[in-house]
Amino acid sequence: MNITSKTNYSILSVLLLCTFLSFGQRGKNAAPIHKAFTEKYWAAVTKNVAFDQYKSTDAVRSTNDQAFVVMLKDFDFTNGIIEFDVELKGKGFPGINFRASKDTLNSEIFYLRHFGKPNPMLRTTMQYAAVMDGVNLWDVTDDYQAASTLYEGKWNHIKLVVMGKRLTVFVNDMDQPALIVPAMEGITGSGSIGLSGNVVYANFKITPIETEALPDFAAYDPTFADPYYLRNWQVTQPIDFPFGKDIMDGISVSPGVKINSIYLDSTTTWTPISAGRRALVNLTKEFGGTKNGNRRLTWLKTTVKSEKEQKKLLKLGFSDEVWVFINDQPLYQDKNYYGSPGMKYPVGRATLDNASFEVPLQEGENEILIGLTNYFYGWGIIARFDDAEGIQFN
Repeated sequence: MNITSKTNYSILSVLLLCTFLSFGQRGKNAAPIHKAFTEKYWAAVTKNVAFDQYKSTDAVRSTNDQAFVVMLKDFDFTNGIIEFDVELKGKGFPGINFRASKDTLNSEIFYLRHFGKPNPMLRTTMQYAAVMDGVNLWDVTDDYQAASTLYEGKWNHIKLVVMGKRLTVFVNDMDQPALIVPAMEGITGSGSIGLSGNVVYANFKITPIETEALPDFAAYDPTFADPYYLRNWQVTQPIDFPFGKDIMDGISVSPGVKINSIYLDSTTTWTPISAGRRALVNLTKEFGGTKNGNRRLTWLKTTVKSEKEQKKLLKLGFSDEVWVFINDQPLYQDKNYYGSPGMKYPVGRATLDNASFEVPLQEGENEILIGLTNYFYGWGIIARFDDAEGIQFN
C-alpha cells in the first residue's frame, strides 16, 4: 500500500466512522420521548390546571370548565413528530402552540374547533395559523383549514409532523393526513411547546428529528406564477383611529369629499412593502398587533400604468375596514367585521372572495390608494386584477 493509498484509506475510515456516528446519533434522537402530564414535565400557566389520573393514564384537565394553558418544561422543539391524545369537553379551540418564542408572543399554532356535535364535513374543524406579536392570524389564513372526523366521549389522537417550513397533521386516521401546510408562516424556527383548551390531554410524546421524509423547504405557492396579483406597495406607519372617526372630510365642490389631512397629507412617509406567500400583504408581520379594543389605520398605494382609458375588475381581500381611491377619487368602501351580519365570505376571513369592483383607469399612470384599519386579530390585503391586458404594474 503506497502513501496515497494509505491516505485515501484513512480518509475513507474517517468518513465511515462519521457516517456510523451520524446514524447512531440519529437513531438515538429519533427515539420517542414521553412527557407524562405531571408537574415534573409541565408548568401550569393558568390557575385552573389539574394533573391527575384519567382513564388509567396521567392526564391534564381544567378544574373549572374554562380553558387552561400548560407549557412543557425545559424542551426546545425544532423539527420532529409530536403526538398526543385529547378528549373534547367544553366548547372552544383546544390546540398546541409550538416553536414558541421565550415571551410566547410568536409561535406556530394548530387547533381544533369544538362548538357542538363534530361534523366531519365542516371545513373549519381545524386550522393552522402563525402567531405574531401575540396575534393569531387565523383571519388572514383561510387556506390552512380542513375537515376531519372528531370523536366525543373518547380520545382523539393527534399527530403533527414538523420539518422546516412544512407541517402535516393527522387526526385519528394515521394513514391519511387531515391537514397539509405547504409553508408555515411563523417567524420562529424553534421554541417551546404549550397546550390549551377546556379538554383533557394525555399520552404526549415527541420524536425529535424523525419527520417521515417530509421536506424542509416550502412547497410551491400557486400565486407565484400568477402575474395578476398586485404585490408591490408603499405603506405608511399605522396611527390611532378610534371608532366614531371618519377619514373623509366634506368639501363644497365636486366630488364632494376629500381625505382628512389629519390622516394623510403630503408630509406622510411611505415605505416599500411586498406581498408574501399567498400574495398576502401581511401588516401584522410588519407592524405587530393592535391593542384590544383599539383601532389603527394605515395607507397603502401602488401605481398601475394603462395603455388607454379602460376599466378593470379588481378582486380584493381585506381585514378589517377598507377605503379604496383611484387617482385621489373615492371608489369603494367596505367592512369585514367577523361575527357581524355584514361580514364578508368566507366568515370574515380575508380572501379574494371578499369584494370585487371595477377600477376606472385613465391612459398613463394611475394611483390606487387604500386605507385599511385593524382592531380584531390579523390584518392585511390581497389584491388581484381579473386580467392584465393593456396594463402594467410591479
